[in-house]
Amino acid sequence: MSLFGAMNTAISGLTGQSAAFGNISDNIANSQTTGFKRVDTDFIDYLTVSTPTNNEPGSVLALPDYVNNVEGTITQSDNPLALAVSGQGFFAVSQSSSAPGAAPNFNPQQYYTRDGDFQMNSNGYLVNDAGEYLNGWLANANGTLDKTNIAPIQITQSAYQPVATENVTMAANLPPAGNPDATTPTQQDPVSSTIEVYDAEGTAHQLTMSYTLTPAAGTTPAYWNLAVTDDANPPNEIAQAYLQFNANGTLAQVTPPATAFSPGPPITPLVPATAPTSLIPSTPGTEATLTLPTAYPTIAGQYQTIALKLGTFGGTDGLTQFAASGYTLGGLSQDGVPPGSFSSVSMTAAGGVVVNYSNGESRTVAQIPVMTFAAPDALQSQNGASFTATQASGPVLANTANTNGSGSLVTSSIEESNVDLATEFSKLIVAQQAYSANAKVVTTASQMIQNTLDMKQ
Repeated sequence: MSLFGAMNTAISGLTGQSAAFGNISDNIANSQTTGFKRVDTDFIDYLTVSTPTNNEPGSVLALPDYVNNVEGTITQSDNPLALAVSGQGFFAVSQSSSAPGAAPNFNPQQYYTRDGDFQMNSNGYLVNDAGEYLNGWLANANGTLDKTNIAPIQITQSAYQPVATENVTMAANLPPAGNPDATTPTQQDPVSSTIEVYDAEGTAHQLTMSYTLTPAAGTTPAYWNLAVTDDANPPNEIAQAYLQFNANGTLAQVTPPATAFSPGPPITPLVPATAPTSLIPSTPGTEATLTLPTAYPTIAGQYQTIALKLGTFGGTDGLTQFAASGYTLGGLSQDGVPPGSFSSVSMTAAGGVVVNYSNGESRTVAQIPVMTFAAPDALQSQNGASFTATQASGPVLANTANTNGSGSLVTSSIEESNVDLATEFSKLIVAQQAYSANAKVVTTASQMIQNTLDMKQ
């Protein structure tokens, strides 16, 4: 055995323990860095000569052991845009070379990170505390996600465009006329319901549906007269129809005026001498819809019409006339939307980036994929607790959260570093002792060489 060989081996031990000490130091320094992944140290033995009769000292090589697939503790955050991946996967992010506040100039290199402490910057982009831009599948104008490409997510704080009301849907029960045992129906006080609808500019209007029991001479059962008025001053009656019900209480006929109806002064109630013939097809199972003409101009320069949906003929999903003590409203809705201003941004567990507006509406503008690798420990570490793909890591796969082996997303949460301080301090003690032992070997070998040199004296 060569003394110089022993010294060289001990020196390689010093170098290896120095590398381990550096990894331990890096881990401890980043123990509070969001999404940081620790680096352990693997020691590899290299031989020079090793036979049954002779073994020469070799050396040791310290290699980094990246621990990217071990999850850190997930903790709640008061940041509504914070996200954490529970399980396997990373966020796709981009880095920019532009100055803060300037329009970003994105690096074409794709980066991946577990740091999900995102905020919206001055340009509307979602960035984490390392300044990396969150990427996702962006939605087009009609809300469809383009899953063929991922790009930085930018939130535009534009207003929500109003939507004119096209349909009003109503469900209610009108009480039977008079005494159920009487052969002649009796007049009853009108009953009504009101709903707010919107024109093309988003202006709100009140529509009132009033029902008045109107006996028809020589007919049983009685008819209900439906009058629809808007909130003009004075109120403007815009539609009218007669309603007839079957003996089982379901809707049988809806009879509007025989001539076209236009907004104007109140119309004289329809009082047919005999049972009228419905102008709306009343086949059981078909929809009972009354067209409401309004004086609200549309963007095309015409006037807005609204379909008042009263259920189906012979069905129980709209207007009915079952035994009851009074008028009961079962449901009243419309599909118009008033204008709204930008309110906030929120995240969903499915990865949706949702913009909320002051009118109560919301719109999904992007979805965040979870990026997975076959060998995540083989990713190349980069600044900002991020990584880049390597040949050893395998190709990246973009998945919807919690599919194909990818992790789930936890909203309003962040992932802490996966560094355990107690373990690192234990490694630190071992590295210190191992370094001291190797240093002792060097000094001992040096003394032995000196003793050898002193033999000539």
